[in-house]
Amino acid sequence: MQNEAIKLEEGPKFYGYFRSSSSYRCRIAFNLKGLDYTFEPVHLKNGAQKEAAFAALNPQQLLPVLVTPEGTVLRQSLAILEWLDERHPEVPLLPQDLDQRAKVRGFAQSIACEIHPLQNLRVLQHLKGPLGADEAAVMDWLHRWIGDGLTACEALLQEEGTDSRFCFGDTPGLADICLVPQVFSAERFGVDISGLHRVREVCNACADLSAFAAAHPAKQPDFEP
Repeated sequence: MQNEAIKLEEGPKFYGYFRSSSSYRCRIAFNLKGLDYTFEPVHLKNGAQKEAAFAALNPQQLLPVLVTPEGTVLRQSLAILEWLDERHPEVPLLPQDLDQRAKVRGFAQSIACEIHPLQNLRVLQHLKGPLGADEAAVMDWLHRWIGDGLTACEALLQEEGTDSRFCFGDTPGLADICLVPQVFSAERFGVDISGLHRVREVCNACADLSAFAAAHPAKQPDFEP
C-alpha cells in the first residue's frame, strides 16, 4: 500500500502544523504515495500564521500550504491532494469510475467543507473572544457540529455498504484521508462516536497502515503534548 520514498525533483515544501486536520490529510497522502517533502512548521496557537512572511504566502492565513518544486504555491488541502494525485498517480486516491469519483469527492467535502471549518481555531477564538462564549458553550458548539457531521458520514458509509475495508473499497483513498483526521478531532474534543460503527471500523482499518500511523499528530516533529 505504501511506496518506497520518491524524491519530487528538489522536493516540495510543505507548511503545516501537527494538530491541523487539513495538514494531517496531506501527510497521509504523502505517506500513501511514498513521496518526500521538506516540512516547515507553522505554530497556529502561537499565531505564526499571522506573521508577514506566511501571510504573504497565504493571504487566508490558513494551513496547509504546498510550494511545488517549480515554486507554485498551492493552498487548501483538497486542492493539494488532487494535485498530488494527478502528478503522482501511483497509489491513486480516487477511483476510476466516474460516479464513484464524484461520491468520494462528495464525502471528502462533507468533512472538509461542512465539519472542519466549524472547529477551526479562528472560529473557536472568535466564539471565546468577541462573542463571549464560555468553555461550556464552546464545547456544546463543537459537540453539536462534529457530532452531527460524523453522524451524517456514518449514514453515507452505511448507504455505500459495509463489506469493504475502507470507505469506498478495499484500498484507502481521499475519503479515508479526510475521515481519519476528523475522527481524531472528535476524540480530542470528547465527542461521543461510540455509536458510529462504520466510521470506527474504517478508522481502525486505517490505523493498521503505516501511512496513517506515521501521519498521526503525535508522530510529527513539531508535536507538543
